[in-house]
Amino acid sequence: MKQLPLTKQQLIAAMISLSLGSVAQAALTINGSTETASSARLSWGGADSLSEARNIMYKSNGSAIKKVDNGYGTTNITNSNSFASSNNTNSARYNTTYRGAFGSSDMIPISTDSRSVAVIDAETGESIYEKDADIARPMASITKIMTAMVVLDAGLDMREEITLDPEDFVGPKRASSRLKSGDRMNRAEILLMALMKSENPAAKSLARNYPGGYNAFIRAMNRKAQDLGMTTAFFGDPTGLDKRNVASSNDLVKMVRAAGNYDVIRRFSTTKSYDFFVSNYSSGNRTYKANNTSSLVRAGDYPIGISKTGFINEAGRCVVMETRVNNRPAIIVILGANSSATRWGDAKNILNSLATRRTV
Repeated sequence: MKQLPLTKQQLIAAMISLSLGSVAQAALTINGSTETASSARLSWGGADSLSEARNIMYKSNGSAIKKVDNGYGTTNITNSNSFASSNNTNSARYNTTYRGAFGSSDMIPISTDSRSVAVIDAETGESIYEKDADIARPMASITKIMTAMVVLDAGLDMREEITLDPEDFVGPKRASSRLKSGDRMNRAEILLMALMKSENPAAKSLARNYPGGYNAFIRAMNRKAQDLGMTTAFFGDPTGLDKRNVASSNDLVKMVRAAGNYDVIRRFSTTKSYDFFVSNYSSGNRTYKANNTSSLVRAGDYPIGISKTGFINEAGRCVVMETRVNNRPAIIVILGANSSATRWGDAKNILNSLATRRTV
């Protein structure tokens, strides 16, 4: 079934629903359809109606974007292709620091062509495939997952309108963009654009509109990395265009695990398409039709709960994903593929191997 594009009202309602814990209803809204059974779903023990969420949206400051526990140990799985959220209300979080190792017989029997790869059983934290996974490498736009977490941690008003400035288009590298200086959208739409479409000026504007400004945002990114135990990580900008943005594959596993606590990131990073209504006083209003940068997300053939792609010359083609196969969660990090074909070939090889892997 063809996925319908999101409307601005759906986006705002979903953001507020997520902030209230109404994950199941928000997930249906973000996906644009209630009938796409093959797409990833979150299960939740009850939900506020969207009409109530809209009422609260106009009465509240919209800042309560809450983190949720998506710990896999206490989840209710609705089907083998589902991503589930815990129904309990404790404050448990992913363990993002431990690493284990299965015996060699438990490693998935694959070879990969990308420079660095890590595949982790997200239920146990154990490695089931590694290739140069402790070497820090440029991560490109994988950076934007950290950008999103820092934005959401700040509890900012998602309805606040942000105007793109000329400085949002200036960075360490030239990069194509369909955005323009003077474009106006709310913070929720800009965050969706950064995660789904990987628009660099969108990420830059989020950092510029952070309390304390751009430099405070960069400090917050590196502080968050330290808090997550990402010992090889450094962030020099919020977009990933800066080649100094580096981390090992194993450290990026920690980042993806942490991102799983934010249902906004789950929904936005796996949204297939969205028609943005962009206001601009100088050049006029327009519709920006955008698709997810991940071909796997767009195709919908695999259950993917978090996704982010990246590319600069120094990084090669990169992707991080959270998936659930055979009712077992896994995190996949691929860095340094020499082409898109190599990146997606390695990803499909891993996903297909996970599908046939014996689990206990």
